[in-house]
Amino acid sequence: MVQLFYQFWWLIFPVGFMLAGAFNSFLGYRRQKDALNLLRTYAEKGQEPPEALLKVLQRPLDDDPWTGGSASAPRQPANYWSLFGLFTALSAGFIGAGYYTDMDGGSGAFTIVAFVMGAVAVWALISALTTRKDR
Repeated sequence: MVQLFYQFWWLIFPVGFMLAGAFNSFLGYRRQKDALNLLRTYAEKGQEPPEALLKVLQRPLDDDPWTGGSASAPRQPANYWSLFGLFTALSAGFIGAGYYTDMDGGSGAFTIVAFVMGAVAVWALISALTTRKDR
């Protein structure tokens, strides 16, 4: 069992993000359900619901908690130059780690990761060069 953890320790991160996303979806569902129950209570009493309650119901379920907007709302353009710098540095780091150290056991895994990071850096460079600044 300990050997299994040592080999697959990195799975903690994707599983943790999946659990956090599922919990966030559950909380959004509960928020909408509770707001509908409260709205039903106001309707049964014949009262007008408060404006804040109606705003909760108008909020879409697919809100993006990281940007504060919904998935259909326009977002701020990404800074592709910073992404280019980040992935270029990561690619160079993995190339250096794969070439000068034996951390991956000579399997070439760091070289593969370096090529993937390099491909993302090329994508960010192309996006930075082709994105208009007047948005």
